[in-house]
Amino acid sequence: MRDQAPHNPWAGEVSLVLDGTPRVAKLTLGALAELEASLGTGTLVELVQRFEGGQFSTRDVLALIVAGLRGGGWRGTTADLLSAEIGGGPVVAARVAAALLARAFAVPGDADGAV
Repeated sequence: MRDQAPHNPWAGEVSLVLDGTPRVAKLTLGALAELEASLGTGTLVELVQRFEGGQFSTRDVLALIVAGLRGGGWRGTTADLLSAEIGGGPVVAARVAAALLARAFAVPGDADGAV
């Protein structure tokens, strides 16, 4: 078993191990729309600001991971992720969520996108 899925950070992709299976996550336009809808209140800019300020919630992390996985082709739901094992636990989940945001809004050649 590999510990990472092949991914392209320049395409906004992040690798995540879910239930022992390497997956690719990325925030596509559709995934971003789904993310915004799942947050219910607030905007994506406010979400980015929470991450930049270290004020994000586990709900933010969960919503980002679900949207990213779905953008990468996963067909699971939030309920599926709640019962799944994320390789590396909550710390890795938060890092993946932050990387998804950074890569989704990075300008090509911008050092901030290289997370």
